[in-house]
Amino acid sequence: MKKLFIGAFCLLSLSLSAQNNASNNAEMNRFIDDLMSKMTLEEKIGQLNLPSAGDITTGQAKSSDIAEKIKQGLVGGLFNIKGVDKIRDVQRVAVEESRLKIPLIFGMDVIHGYETGFPIPLGMAATWDMQAIERSARIAATEASADGIFWTFSPMVDVSRDPRWGRVSEGNGEDPFLGGQIAKAMIRGYQGDNTYSDNKHIMACVKHYALYGASEAGRDYNTVDMSRIRMFNEYMYPYKAAVEAGVGSVMASFNEVDGVPATASKWLMTDVLRKQWGFDGFVVTDYTGISEMIEHGIGDLQEVSARALKAGIDMDMVSEGLLTTLPKSLKEGKVSQADIDQACRRILEAKYKLGLFKDPYKYMDTKRAKTEIYTPANLAEARKIASESYVLLRNANNTLPLKKQGTVAVVGPLAKSAVNMAGTWSVAVPLDKSATVVESIEQAIGKNGKVIYAKGSNLVADATLENHATMFGRGLNRDNRTKEQLLKEALDAAKQSDVIVAALGESSEFSGEASSRTDIGIPDVQKELLIELVKTGKPVVLVLFAGRPMTLNWENENVPAILNVWFGGSMAAPAIADVIFGDVNPSGKLPATFPQNVGQIPLFYNHKNTGRPLAEGKWFEKFRSNYLDVSNDPLYPFGYGLSYTQFSYSDVNLSSATLDENGEITASVTVTNTGKVEGKEVVQLYIRDIVGSVTRPVKELKGFEKIALKAGESKTVSFKINPELLKFYNYDLEYVFEPGDFDVMIGGDSKDVKTARFTLK
Repeated sequence: MKKLFIGAFCLLSLSLSAQNNASNNAEMNRFIDDLMSKMTLEEKIGQLNLPSAGDITTGQAKSSDIAEKIKQGLVGGLFNIKGVDKIRDVQRVAVEESRLKIPLIFGMDVIHGYETGFPIPLGMAATWDMQAIERSARIAATEASADGIFWTFSPMVDVSRDPRWGRVSEGNGEDPFLGGQIAKAMIRGYQGDNTYSDNKHIMACVKHYALYGASEAGRDYNTVDMSRIRMFNEYMYPYKAAVEAGVGSVMASFNEVDGVPATASKWLMTDVLRKQWGFDGFVVTDYTGISEMIEHGIGDLQEVSARALKAGIDMDMVSEGLLTTLPKSLKEGKVSQADIDQACRRILEAKYKLGLFKDPYKYMDTKRAKTEIYTPANLAEARKIASESYVLLRNANNTLPLKKQGTVAVVGPLAKSAVNMAGTWSVAVPLDKSATVVESIEQAIGKNGKVIYAKGSNLVADATLENHATMFGRGLNRDNRTKEQLLKEALDAAKQSDVIVAALGESSEFSGEASSRTDIGIPDVQKELLIELVKTGKPVVLVLFAGRPMTLNWENENVPAILNVWFGGSMAAPAIADVIFGDVNPSGKLPATFPQNVGQIPLFYNHKNTGRPLAEGKWFEKFRSNYLDVSNDPLYPFGYGLSYTQFSYSDVNLSSATLDENGEITASVTVTNTGKVEGKEVVQLYIRDIVGSVTRPVKELKGFEKIALKAGESKTVSFKINPELLKFYNYDLEYVFEPGDFDVMIGGDSKDVKTARFTLK
């Protein structure tokens, strides 16, 4: 009887929810129908216009150039204004001085935190902790909305297998399944239950749709060309997962797909996104995405603007192509009134859902800005998450953790840089408030030891390259001393020390947009410095700052300890001290493969076999798929990361050796902490479809769970496997599962796994 009551209650709740949604939609439609009936053509097109406001000075909104367009109803939203007072001033112009008083939408690149910065997205992915990722987005939404921002151009979910590409730092790595789970977590954090019922949830914008991470040669904005079967099986899932999570908006990518710039691709923007996946939000271009199609060679501004609108673009960021050419295109029959009305409606629907028509100032409570931004609680969470994003790549002779005693030499161009800690695309973070690595180590060691600092080298030998890699206020105060003088200072410090902490690697703008590299190793003079530090014979801990997978062959063979810290956000440096002194046991796992050298790229774990595969563990064999000069193996595989303790895995136990099309089986392992300290482990599930109607990868991530184990403790981790988990896109792009044998692999990374087999009947 109790079960019947619960079931009836659930059905009633679902029915009431559906009725409420239908009622809300009907009310919204009536409101927008009425509003649009009053709008002129110019005002409708104005809603599609998203110019960049620059940083309007408080009190100057009414006299700015953009204000005139707002008064005329020619602006739908603005981005890149920081400060609730400024935003409120601009909104006042829209709702008090324009004819129809339609509020604006205000956006910003809130990528990995607002003022409280979290690790760069690639670092967040390394936590493999969806709850932590959701909390980071929740805090970012709270802070941004307290400062008047309620639309973020995040999450970026572009799958990338080419670490030469600078924007790999902004994504979640090489795997679509992991990327999809992160997309869902981020959207939950930003949007909550998607009702925007309070003023602390903001609208997300998944980007860059589609395939932006697969640019040729790892060069930003470059051509993308791949089969559709590869698109759907290897790249598209994170976008689809975002849509399933209810993301409010989508950003088109810069690149072309199938010979057509994504911004003009009706197949992408309408056929797949809306008709196949059921997306019901609005689509915005990337910065000047419409006007850039002129350089792609598919038409002048009028032509590319018409093509974008017809494809399914709703809002034009910066180009003003829609604003300036659509009236003419409408007269000439290149677009229809229905095309314009549809795009206008989608923008108005977003504003309605956000609650702006009921209260245009909903997100402009000036009191919140004083109490909810950059708070001690938010910074504490950022520190915790940063420490869990760091990946211990090597730890020979248990060099780490260090003891809080003795003399520590902290050396390197990144050791005393506060402004590089936050990482790329941290536009609202107060960079100068971050602690440096030197300061954090000094604070951790206290009176029990001594810290000696030496810069040791510049970022790179070439001053011009250093300028390019330290833009947007990320300068490293280039030292004009000679290379030899800098090195001597570092070696003198090393001689006085018991241990050397070398803070080396990339500056924050060495990765990110338009920051592609052909050499992804530690830069020249820094590498020379590291070699000399190792020669001293003192224990060396390499604290590696990186916005991408890097080539570290020499380092892996010669440096006792390597801790990859990405760029950890506002609290990066204190979190580094937490880990290297053992207050936190590192638990990060790589979301992307680290190659041995750049010639192996693209290198990724979920590759396919050739007809002549090289046996695992082998190097060169004639007439096999391999290289003469390097093995096929990565330096560090996907999912890899060490701990200050050790974990053992039992064999995989399957609840059944067979699975039918309506059934489910369980795969379990027992994981034991065999070391002496408590630690966290990411237990990873991979599956291989042995025989398919099309070729299938050697393994694919299909599940993971992060667990905490005390020394000597064991835990059984179980994964449910059903036919839905085994589906893929076949030759005809049908999403299917096929009967046959499957290998189940469970382990602590993609290479070191235990295997069992079942059959799908």
